This record gives sequence, structure tokens and C-alpha cells, in this order.
Amino acid sequence: MKAQPPHHFDRLSAPPEHYSYQLHRKQRNTQIVLPVVLGAIILVGMIVLICFATFRSNGDVGRWAAISTMWIIIPILLAGLILLAILIGLIYLMARTLSTLPHYTGIAQDYVYMTRSYIIHGADMAAKPIIALGGFIEYIKAFLERISNP
Repeated sequence: MKAQPPHHFDRLSAPPEHYSYQLHRKQRNTQIVLPVVLGAIILVGMIVLICFATFRSNGDVGRWAAISTMWIIIPILLAGLILLAILIGLIYLMARTLSTLPHYTGIAQDYVYMTRSYIIHGADMAAKPIIALGGFIEYIKAFLERISNP
């Protein structure tokens, strides 16, 4: 006698058939798989066309090399144009903020100087007992040295 799994395992092993899953499968096929396959077919077709046009007996290799160079340079130029636009925007924003920035940096510098004075004062207060104890010990040594050497 073979052990049969409970009936709810059959339901779990079958793919879900609700509407959202069917819509997901349809969108996956039309929005992911189809564009990738069409792009690959177009790319392979262009490669085959270029190979036939270039390597025939009267093919112009120099012209196709120039076309290939243009196709390589165009994305680089677009990326450079985007980078240039970003840099121009940053320069514009920097020029706008430089008119108001000195006032606020002056205020920040005043607070830093106040904080610096508090820190120096606190450090001096923390070191004062140690320095005073060292001075007192040196004073006692000098006093004992004067007593022992008349």
C-alpha cells in the first residue's frame, strides 16, 4: 500500500491560478521576455548585416570602422553631457549659497571659538590640582634642601 499525501498538497504543488498570477505571467512575457528576445534578434541581425556588407569583395572596412566608432562614442558623449549638466547645476547651487553662506559660517565660527574657550578652561581646571600638587612637592623638596644645606 502506497502512502498518499493529503489532498491539500496537490493544491500546493499546482501553480496558482488566481488573476494576479495570470496577469504577472502575461506581463512578464510581454514586458521582459519579448523585449529581450527582440533586442537579441535585432542585434544578431545587425551583426550579420554588417558582416555581409563589410567582408564582401568590395566591402568598405574603413567606413564600417567609422560607423562602429560613432556607435561606441555616442553613449560616452551622452553620459558626459549628463555629467556636465550635473556639474553646471552644482556650480550654480554653489554660487547661490556663497552669497548667504559667510553669514552663517561666521555664526558657526563664533560658536566654535566659544566652545574652544570652554574646553580650554575645563582642561585647565582638570589639570590645575595636578600641577599644584607637583608645585607643592617641588616646594617641599626645595625647603628640605635648604634646611639640610645651611
